[in-house]
Amino acid sequence: MDSVKRSVVTPSKSGLARAIAKALHIRAVAGIAPDDDGILKDHFKHVEAPTSADEDEEELLQDDGIVRVAFLSKLFASVAAVKAAYAEMQFAQSPRDADGIQAADRMVVSELKYLSELKHAYSTKQLNEATPATTLLLSEIQERKSSLRIYEVATKKLDSQLKLKESEAASLREKLSEAYKANTLLEKRLSLSGQFVVPDNVQVSDTRVGGFLSCHRQTMKSIRSFVQLLIKEMGSAGWDLDAAADSIEPGARFRSPSHKCFAFESFVCKQMFDGFNCPDFSPEMAKRRVLFLNRYIELIPAKPKSPFAAFCRAKYSRVVHPKMDVSLFGGLDRRASSEPLETPFFSAFCEMAKRVWLLHRLALSFEPGVSAFQAKKGDRFSEVYMESLGDDTRLQPEPLVALSVVPGFRIGKTVVQCQVYLC
Repeated sequence: MDSVKRSVVTPSKSGLARAIAKALHIRAVAGIAPDDDGILKDHFKHVEAPTSADEDEEELLQDDGIVRVAFLSKLFASVAAVKAAYAEMQFAQSPRDADGIQAADRMVVSELKYLSELKHAYSTKQLNEATPATTLLLSEIQERKSSLRIYEVATKKLDSQLKLKESEAASLREKLSEAYKANTLLEKRLSLSGQFVVPDNVQVSDTRVGGFLSCHRQTMKSIRSFVQLLIKEMGSAGWDLDAAADSIEPGARFRSPSHKCFAFESFVCKQMFDGFNCPDFSPEMAKRRVLFLNRYIELIPAKPKSPFAAFCRAKYSRVVHPKMDVSLFGGLDRRASSEPLETPFFSAFCEMAKRVWLLHRLALSFEPGVSAFQAKKGDRFSEVYMESLGDDTRLQPEPLVALSVVPGFRIGKTVVQCQVYLC
């Protein structure tokens, strides 16, 4: 009886008893009789008795473990539900959704109450579960549903941010469109007016390189505007632009049809800057430098008989051939007239002429003076003295000049690069 009591109290010994009984069973099946069958039977009949109680205890322990796991799964599922409800409450704050906030608040309060009940059940050890396996599955489903709710809230936040960014982008596109329209209107007004205003605070000390470069940029902008208008007018009048470009630069090969505009720009620049290095001859050249600067500062709308008006007429006759003038505007009487013509084309030309005239007056006010230079066709490209127009494709390791478009300038030791088209 003493051995029976130990086996019940100590479950580990019952395992040893079952092992011995199993060994005896194997021996009996094999036909091996024990030496003292009676003694062994009397000894082990008391040992085999407690196996059913032991198994019941193990089953109880297993059931208790399943119940605890089910309890923890309910706990985690409830915590996940609180997190999901809190995320929904945060999302409902902005933009404010009163119904969403109240619903999320009720959910949080409900889950907190449920967590309090779980805490009370755990503290009082009332973890009874009729079907722990079912509870475990339901808790896992609830936890995953809560995770899905959190992901849905995150998706809604991203959608809201995306809509906000799209709205901002649309607003910026609208502002950009308005800016483009306003810029186009200003350019149109400037092109039609042909007016140029020199700042009132220009001083003799401002005749430095920076002032010349600024004036040069404005001059090139006006030249390109006039060239674009010239090409447009020629196209409207039915001129063959390809043939015209080939006649300006015979044999020039352009990498793109759009690059043929450089031929027209080259022609206009050659005509407008021709004689740039030839000031008015005078024995008192040093005194006349201040006079040239004053003319630069005090330039007013040209009078029909002024030197600037004569300059405009001379350059116009060189840029616009009489036949072209007839085809574009239908008459030669404008050339005989000394009065300025109020047309967009002539206004654009006058704007360009004013810029070149001012640049020339400013260049002559420098000491030492400014000299213009041009690259020749076939010259080797130099990054110091030349700037390439068009794309940067190099057809040869050492590219050559195919077309000199815009002249360059030397201002003492400073060089303003000439612009060329390479082959």
